[in-house]
Amino acid sequence: MSKAGDKRAAGNREARQARTAAARLYAVQALFQMEAAGQSADRVQREFLNWRIGREGEDEDMVSAQADDALFARIVDDAVAWQARIDQMTDRALVAKWPIDRIDPVLRSVFRAAGAELVTQKTPPKVIITEYVRLAQAFFAEGREAKFVNAVLDHMAREARPEAFQA
Repeated sequence: MSKAGDKRAAGNREARQARTAAARLYAVQALFQMEAAGQSADRVQREFLNWRIGREGEDEDMVSAQADDALFARIVDDAVAWQARIDQMTDRALVAKWPIDRIDPVLRSVFRAAGAELVTQKTPPKVIITEYVRLAQAFFAEGREAKFVNAVLDHMAREARPEAFQA
């Protein structure tokens, strides 16, 4: 492949990764909104797809990232469909005195989105963990939450997909 072809392929890969990361971010936000406002998955997905994802506003500050819409919808749908299983996996990964309903709602949304991918997707668990740890760092830049998310997701991944961790 030529140098121009290499650059184009790298640019396409970076753009795809950015859309995937944005889809995960939007999914966490949507799951948070569903819980906080008591809204249905369908309503929140429509709102995000119509008014938030890739939206350019009249103000220059109102630009939101393009996202992989299919991944966004799949994560939200799977988090809802598998919520009981995901929450049970999360509870087992947490300290006994801190069941999932006692943790920060943003972290709950992170665990549910990541759990949806761990339970249903083919993405390698280590990639999922890395991506959601990055999201936790974005939401909690000053805290230790990212390390907490890493530990909980590692436990959840080993339970959901043990074959991915065998040597």
